[in-house]
Amino acid sequence: MKVLNGITVEVCVYSIESALQAQEGGADRIELCDNLYMGGTTPSVGMLELAKELLDLDLYVIIRPRGGDFLYTDHEFELMKRDVLMAKKLGLDGVVIGILKKDGTIDKERTSELIALARPMGVTFHRAFDMTPNPYEALEALTDMKVDRILTSGHARSAFHGIKLIADLVAQTNGNLSIMPGSGINEENVAEIIAGTGAREFHVSARKKEESLMEFRKQNVCIGNPGLDEYESDKVGPERIVAVRQASRVFVKP
Repeated sequence: MKVLNGITVEVCVYSIESALQAQEGGADRIELCDNLYMGGTTPSVGMLELAKELLDLDLYVIIRPRGGDFLYTDHEFELMKRDVLMAKKLGLDGVVIGILKKDGTIDKERTSELIALARPMGVTFHRAFDMTPNPYEALEALTDMKVDRILTSGHARSAFHGIKLIADLVAQTNGNLSIMPGSGINEENVAEIIAGTGAREFHVSARKKEESLMEFRKQNVCIGNPGLDEYESDKVGPERIVAVRQASRVFVKP
């Protein structure tokens, strides 16, 4: 992976078109997801295969069988294991996982099992981390399990609002893993987040609205969520990724 100016920019995408747009904008790594409005679930095998064929950058896939909480049934966990093995079979670079117990702490047994299945792929623990009761204890547990990075908003509504905790977590890692801020990061705040946290990997969406090319539009029938415009979609704006890179250079020299 080629990393520019010491910063790794990971882009979360929900379609092949967005993945290609992210690559065009200079992303270092892509997180492949489905179901944007559920916070991201595991995409189809077809999407993973096509992404592997078309893209020339690191590809991680979220392993999440449904939206909602991160306490999974035995059947859901079995599905997660099979999805990890499929990602490995397809030659992806990594997986993004997160499992909690009823009390909100990291499910060490199941997380360790997924990590073992995933290796030698990379492993990111996603924002299930932000739903734990004690971030310092959660970090210690994940460090012991040797995950590669933790995606977090700093237990706040956005990474910008979680700067203080993220900085504490970065300091606590002692370089054993990467803390990757995510949620609400954009070209307007990335420089301040870099300066305030010391993090060097960032998770962005870089989304923009794209109008459908449909000419005929049925106005009195709704197939999906009635609160959403079915003739508009969220895609990645390559220019926004470029802008994030430019903003990051304020604090990080080439």
